[in-house]
Amino acid sequence: QVQLVESGGDSVQTGDSLTLVCTPSERTFVIYANDIMAWFRQAPGKEREFVAGVTWRNNKKYYADSVKGRFTISRDAARDAVILQMNSLKPEDTAVYYCARNPDSYSRYDASKYNAWGQGTQVTVSS
Repeated sequence: QVQLVESGGDSVQTGDSLTLVCTPSERTFVIYANDIMAWFRQAPGKEREFVAGVTWRNNKKYYADSVKGRFTISRDAARDAVILQMNSLKPEDTAVYYCARNPDSYSRYDASKYNAWGQGTQVTVSS
């Protein structure tokens, strides 16, 4: 059951920017104060990896080392939206990007702790 929807993926050139947006797929889906909302990505032949996350209660943000200084995660609590602003894109950023929800704010990096996911949006960065 897909509970989140991602949008904004595209094919771009090195150095370009993209904005990814994640929203609930149904009105009954609720993001709670204790949740972490996060973006993961998975490139062909590689494991899914954490990219960025934000705590819903305090808006505390976490980033993978590979994207620090280039990506910014933000939240819009009014519409339960999670936004990933991606700047200075590199070919190694090419992947399917997934939005996910973790009900445990203390298990932020482990994909297995997340209990709701979107179908993903493709980001392709060419040199």
